[in-house]
Amino acid sequence: MLDVSRKDLTAGVAGSGTMGRGIIQVLAQCGVRVLVFDAKPGAAKAAKDSISGSLSKLVEKGRVKQKDMDATLGRIEIVEELKALAPCHLVVEAIIEVLEVKRKFFTELEAIVGEDCIIASNTSSLSVTAMASHLKKPGRVAGYHFFNPVPVMKIVEVVGGVLTEPWVTEALTELSKRYGHTPVNCQDTPGFIVNHAGRGFVPESLRIYQEGIAEPAVIDRILCDAAGFRLGPFGLMDLVGLDIAHGVMKSMYEQYYQEPRYKPSFVADPRVAAGLLGRKTGRGWYEYKDGVQVPEPESSAPPARPTSVWIAPDAPSLKELIGRLNVKSESGAKPSPDALCLVAPIGKDATTAALEHGLDAERTVAVDPLFGFAKRRTIMTTPITKSAYRAMAHGLLAVGGVPVSVIKDSPGFVAQRVVAHIVNVGCDIAQQNIASPEDLDRAVVLGLSYPHGPLAMGDAVGADKILAVLEAMYDFYKEPRYRPSPWLTRRARLGVSLLTPEN
Repeated sequence: MLDVSRKDLTAGVAGSGTMGRGIIQVLAQCGVRVLVFDAKPGAAKAAKDSISGSLSKLVEKGRVKQKDMDATLGRIEIVEELKALAPCHLVVEAIIEVLEVKRKFFTELEAIVGEDCIIASNTSSLSVTAMASHLKKPGRVAGYHFFNPVPVMKIVEVVGGVLTEPWVTEALTELSKRYGHTPVNCQDTPGFIVNHAGRGFVPESLRIYQEGIAEPAVIDRILCDAAGFRLGPFGLMDLVGLDIAHGVMKSMYEQYYQEPRYKPSFVADPRVAAGLLGRKTGRGWYEYKDGVQVPEPESSAPPARPTSVWIAPDAPSLKELIGRLNVKSESGAKPSPDALCLVAPIGKDATTAALEHGLDAERTVAVDPLFGFAKRRTIMTTPITKSAYRAMAHGLLAVGGVPVSVIKDSPGFVAQRVVAHIVNVGCDIAQQNIASPEDLDRAVVLGLSYPHGPLAMGDAVGADKILAVLEAMYDFYKEPRYRPSPWLTRRARLGVSLLTPEN
């Protein structure tokens, strides 16, 4: 095994674009001699100048000492020819994301470096095994996927291909710790960990919009306020660029042989064709002025209030909330003729809940109970709920200044179905042994900035409740997209954490 703690450790970085620059910087900052090669004339020098500028700003802010900056830059050496990488103990490739280009590069590199030199690819989507299979020593090739910006995103995916030897991933794992990143180990599968786990958030949100359940701003508000995400799915698509986000969704769907869970939405294609790509074009799901999102105001709550409210007996948290809102609450088995009827289903739509309770669907409104009522309250109507009763429910639940989102009928509301989808995809990653439960959750929190990893997210809500949401949605839609993962089903039934590994 390569001793990555050695003081004379020499690394090569091939490709000095945005990702290459970040990799060069973190390696040089931790004391590694870095040889930089880029086939484009002047690119490597431009990269070093850019790193110098970034470090200078950190010096000005007092976050880096001048002597440390000088030492870092002194360890970065520009080389003009690929053969100059011969003394490297490892080489990190960060060139164009095209398989044949990478395979050709690896062939040329293998003839130059020593037999024990590790060859690592910063690929985000290509098969490490496919890149290495034609080499004389494919066992020394691994994936080493960083996230942008590299110095800030303190995570790196260490990807073992089918032929990768254990000492290679062990060395890359230890090297990650040397420059302060958290390494997560995974198998060579499409999307690795982070991009794979991300197949729950945006695709299911697009499905909700596609069904006419809620508009983008409403979906984003619910998922940020109620479920705790920092950025909503539509804001995220605008940030990344819809052309890129939709391209990744289509690629992942095909790479997994059209797995229904990852199916993209047809609503994205015309928007991409129209150039509604997000911040970079000034308009996407939102409008932008000078790169700043134009605020989309939320409609105010109506003044209407019900004279009497009947609450479903299986909704204790909702009953407690209504009890604090200064309104008459009925306790009978059935509501009085004019009462507003409130239900709080888990996984089911308002129509189903109304029918199961024997209620008048014209007076029934459903309230999402799964994420509490402190920051936002979500209500949904049946297709025939009268507007007067919808307004009563909205006005009542907005008492105290808590915002209320109103959506159309849907099994699982918005937050329930999106979170359940995220958890379910994560459970499948664990079931397929792509990564350990701990590495999966760690990678998602650091790589996607979710409030919790998928498995801890399921535990926070309750694995039994997540299973109930998925089973109800599967029963409603009759689509394999919503079939519960075996990992989730077994642990929910056993009453143990979703982070529980196989013995």
